[in-house]
Amino acid sequence: MFSIKNDAVDRLARAVAVASRSFSRNPTLRQELIHRYPLARFNESADVLAGDALVRFLRGHTKAITGHEVLNDPVFRAVPELRLVSKYGVGLDTIDLESARTHGVAVRWTPGVNRQAVAELAVAFMIALCRRIVPAALMVRDGTWRQTGGRQLSTATVGILGCGAVGQTVARLCAAFGSTVLAHDVRVYDEFYRSSGVKPVSLDVLLRESDIVTVHLPLDASTRGLIGAGAISLMKPSAFLINTSRGGIVDELALRIALVEHKLAGAAADVFAVEPPADSELLRQPNFIGTPHIGGSTEEAVLAMGRAAIGGLDESPESVNLTA
Repeated sequence: MFSIKNDAVDRLARAVAVASRSFSRNPTLRQELIHRYPLARFNESADVLAGDALVRFLRGHTKAITGHEVLNDPVFRAVPELRLVSKYGVGLDTIDLESARTHGVAVRWTPGVNRQAVAELAVAFMIALCRRIVPAALMVRDGTWRQTGGRQLSTATVGILGCGAVGQTVARLCAAFGSTVLAHDVRVYDEFYRSSGVKPVSLDVLLRESDIVTVHLPLDASTRGLIGAGAISLMKPSAFLINTSRGGIVDELALRIALVEHKLAGAAADVFAVEPPADSELLRQPNFIGTPHIGGSTEEAVLAMGRAAIGGLDESPESVNLTA
């Protein structure tokens, strides 16, 4: 009886539920996890698990790897055996950290693992908007041959809103082009600013002086709707707005109105308040570029995020316990 009980406990301790679809679809990550956790269970569905479906999937597991799944008090309450969640990806707005702490669930997270991929997408948006690449390509496809002009990133003033891991990488890339780089963040990054030549400014100054504003903030109560009609009104009519961080930070209705009324020259977004996005009018604007949340979807970033999540299951020194 004693050995049977111990076997059951050991089996439970080695059981990991991988709710993330992206992780589950990657054969390299699957093999690497199975090597360490032979009893791992993967989300084979095409859906982001939520509510009762998520609870059923997590039951019987002490550890889990999650991505876009919402972990809130009802979920933690329904799965009392869950003791550790390792986050696949960088956004934390899907996890109720206070509830996790209340239920004794450790949440492990490794910051900045997809910084290069997201930063490169932001810079790609900058170049595409500056050179009007998308409308030019559509014109050529439709039989129109007309040079569209544009401007160079090298002469632009780029305002980085949020200067953490991704924002700092964007700053370095833009500096390499020769851009003037401004930054605003509630956190202090004086050493980085000094070493990189980035000028820290207030939010209003950043909005007024930048030719390109690129958003790299987490989504929380302080940032939700931060870039709304008032903030957009401070920007130059010739400026571009880019969001590769989290939907909900930019007010999409205010953005659409600004684009329609030519109060902004253009915008690009990889993230939306609701995904897939509900505002088809915004997506159809000729001066708007939308992509389906691909910032962290490069082969390199997927492996980096997945391996960080695997390491978090064993509380690697690179990961942070957010509920400690």
